[in-house]
Amino acid sequence: MLILGIDTSGKTASVAIFDTDTEIFLGKSTLYTQKTHSQVIMPMCKELLEQTGKEMKDIDLISVADGPGSYTGLRIGVAAVKAMSFALDCKCCGVSTLEALAYNNVAYKGTICVIMKARGDLVYTCSYLSDGYALEPVCEEAIISRDELAEFLAFNGGEALLCGDGAADFFTDYRSASLIIAPPMGRLQDAAGVCLASVSKKYVTPEELEVSYLQKVKAEKDLEEKNK
Repeated sequence: MLILGIDTSGKTASVAIFDTDTEIFLGKSTLYTQKTHSQVIMPMCKELLEQTGKEMKDIDLISVADGPGSYTGLRIGVAAVKAMSFALDCKCCGVSTLEALAYNNVAYKGTICVIMKARGDLVYTCSYLSDGYALEPVCEEAIISRDELAEFLAFNGGEALLCGDGAADFFTDYRSASLIIAPPMGRLQDAAGVCLASVSKKYVTPEELEVSYLQKVKAEKDLEEKNK
């Protein structure tokens, strides 16, 4: 099965094609961009298909990071996957941005803690136990303060590999012998992780694919405040 993975949840725009039969990535492209994802993601998909000698009709599944992350970026990625899935009449799959980030570091055996910046001192986070090939979550995804996360990691005990765009600051501010920082190529979003995370997920139709923010968007908050 060929999986086209897409990640537009953060500063990077990333696409990858993964062959599940051979467990080989046929191609991958990741760009740290100042442009909007709507400007770059579809051209990146087109170029990657051309470089790998594949066509859209060859793709069996399209997977996408569905959150948490940038509101605009997530909507762009999910909308693109919906459109492609409708056009190709193929299944799609949404995977957690946090899980996809952890899968970028799945070769590490032990606890992988993903830390993504939210707002202020809050972070999106989840920890996973890796056997070097697959992941198991050890807690629920959450948006909590960095102090709360530090307490959780201290209570959990043992070493933990930190990744995500909030990992470097957390590693510096809460320095501990039990914390390990992932190398630069494992810290930011990458579609390779999206592909790997989607292998064991339930596939859905384009109508069923939705964004998962983990927190209410500003419009919802404003409406609730207005109705108080």
